[in-house]
Amino acid sequence: MEDKLESILKGAGVLFKKYGIRSISMDDIARELGISKKTLYQAVDNKTELVEYLLNYMIEKGDYNCLRDLTKEMNAIDILLTVSHRVSEEIKEINPVLAFDLQKFYPSIYRDFVLKKRDHVFGQIKRNFEQGIREGLYRSDLDVELVSRLYVQKLIDVHNPDFLSSGDFSFEKIFQVMFDNHIRGIANANGLAHYENQIIKLNINTNP
Repeated sequence: MEDKLESILKGAGVLFKKYGIRSISMDDIARELGISKKTLYQAVDNKTELVEYLLNYMIEKGDYNCLRDLTKEMNAIDILLTVSHRVSEEIKEINPVLAFDLQKFYPSIYRDFVLKKRDHVFGQIKRNFEQGIREGLYRSDLDVELVSRLYVQKLIDVHNPDFLSSGDFSFEKIFQVMFDNHIRGIANANGLAHYENQIIKLNINTNP
């Protein structure tokens, strides 16, 4: 990707996340980036194309390369906790107005983005489960394909505004309880022992 286009996508992304898409014009983007509209339109044909490029860019940057060095010496349980937190923080930071604008005004682009993002996260989770089985931390009888898909759906569900809307729960508490129940369902005795130690070490409170 050209540096100019990447710079435009980063700048537009900041504006869209803060104000939504509909309220931001191409003029606003050019002005915020300190470039001419001509320069902007040399990179993208229109706003719709800009949105599409931006969502694809978000997928490409979602490889969590920055986490690979951090987690390369970790076992599967520690990696799952680290990556799950990162995915959840990303979802939590999305302005509801942005999500609404994408669904209402760019439905096909948004649908493709959601499917690609879900498949990407699914691939990482599936590899993690396979690693955990090899390491003797997860149950060997797991249906890796099914459990991976269920876990990804859990990550999506806990960010749905209607999910647990009647309860006074913080996002952190929902995530902790969800993760705790999941690990206890897939880990074997060795995995549970490690997880219990991590709860103490990281001071994680999983009680509702």
